[in-house]
Amino acid sequence: MFPTLIGTVVIAGIVGYVSEKSGFTRNGILQSIIICVGGAFLFYFVAVMFRIGFGSPGVNALVSSVGALIIVPTHWRR
Repeated sequence: MFPTLIGTVVIAGIVGYVSEKSGFTRNGILQSIIICVGGAFLFYFVAVMFRIGFGSPGVNALVSSVGALIIVPTHWRR
């Protein structure tokens, strides 16, 4: 369980960094990484509690990171 959590954080950090460098988001590198890690943590714990997910923990981390990047910044923008 602990290595899965660490892998989730690493994948989420990479997704946040790559999304900022590729121009997918314009939040800032640190902010994108924080958003991705937060979304991945949230989905990881929900998946553990309710046994839901997309199969492998890596796919769960990717989907939750991208989902957090789409939902959070667009929700707070005017």
